[in-house]
Amino acid sequence: MQILLVAATIQEIEPFLNKRPEVDHLITGVGCPETIYHLTKRLLQIDYDLVIQAGIAGSFTQSILLGDVVLVSQDNFADVGIFEKGHFSTIFEAGFGNENLFPFNKGWLKADNTYFDQFHFPKINAVTVNTITDNEIQIKQLVSAFDPQIETMEGAALHYVCLQEKVPFMQIRSISNYVGERNKEKWKLSDAINNLNEELNRIVDKLTGIPIDK
Repeated sequence: MQILLVAATIQEIEPFLNKRPEVDHLITGVGCPETIYHLTKRLLQIDYDLVIQAGIAGSFTQSILLGDVVLVSQDNFADVGIFEKGHFSTIFEAGFGNENLFPFNKGWLKADNTYFDQFHFPKINAVTVNTITDNEIQIKQLVSAFDPQIETMEGAALHYVCLQEKVPFMQIRSISNYVGERNKEKWKLSDAINNLNEELNRIVDKLTGIPIDK
């Protein structure tokens, strides 16, 4: 089985790669533009059975604990739209697009494949932003508009490219912090990365049937 592991930074998946250097991987850089470009370029070069994007994320809700690992069932480019008179509208709400025109489904980029259904992590909604959120007004607007559980800077780019190229994909995230909390001393970055990489090992074990070489 040919798997491509995608991450924004090497630090997020380095423990996994140290144990499984044979797994093909792509470090895109942070943000949607770099992710879209580098991932599209790779998928045009090599046919993969599955793309897994892995990384840390911020949670909007404390019902998800720091260090928890989740799977993203649907994602969205949450700051592509119009902000006018204190109100944010998506491009669909503003009449500049069809929310059901592929690859969108009711305005969302949905993950729906047989690989995704094999795992029992919490399945959550995510939003992807170009600027990490710490403003209370922005946070309330995102929650009101999308009702997301987590926030990242690359997730919707993965969904968009893989849906367009018809490549199965999974977005797996581990929670390092709560959205709006910029005091890094309260983050659980190491725990999030450790848990993420442990689950990546289990996922690849299950998908490939090849246990980790300890």
